[in-house]
Amino acid sequence: MYFASRMQAGRMLASRLQDKYRYENCVVLAVDDGGVVVGAQIAVQLHCAITLLNTKEIKLPMEPLAIAGVATGGAFTYNNKYSQGELDDMVSENRVYIEEERFRSVGELNRVVSSTGTVSKNLLRGNNVIVVSEGLKSPFIIDLVYEFLKPINIEKLVFALPIANVQVVDTMHILGDEIYCLDVFEDFLDVDHYYDKNDVPSHEKVIKIIEQVILNWR
Repeated sequence: MYFASRMQAGRMLASRLQDKYRYENCVVLAVDDGGVVVGAQIAVQLHCAITLLNTKEIKLPMEPLAIAGVATGGAFTYNNKYSQGELDDMVSENRVYIEEERFRSVGELNRVVSSTGTVSKNLLRGNNVIVVSEGLKSPFIIDLVYEFLKPINIEKLVFALPIANVQVVDTMHILGDEIYCLDVFEDFLDVDHYYDKNDVPSHEKVIKIIEQVILNWR
């Protein structure tokens, strides 16, 4: 499936969610800037707030894939794209480097949150959390979101994505309570490939979208 824009994809997801969640306590948790554009359409339709979870990858020199990642608040997970044996070897050889990068990344994310106020655990607590992305090729971010949410007492974990890789969907089935995914691909190309229009604004405008969602409830 291809979309004219992320806004269109968001409206399509909102139509799937509105009958069940319009009058429930919900918060949309976007995991990327494009996800804010998608998720804003859901939040407007459901009359709920939207927030953004900032994340950072930790990469080893000469390795194409991130070995781990951190999220706002310090949530941390290794990348399960690597086998356990590969992770054991890489962590053993690079433990100090990984810990240094983890500490540095947490500091950067905390500075982002203090300047934008983009995420609040109190906002999520007790609510149905609808995790939204513009599209995911790897389940890595799903694992990271789950680690972030694990200590928070939420009502239900719902995933809503326009497009995803098969492995992402498999992971969402394991970790989530419900999944809304418009299309699934085995050979997932770059996310922009599935949108006719690149309607992801600057990060500053993304923050404005989050702040103004309530004004656009309909």
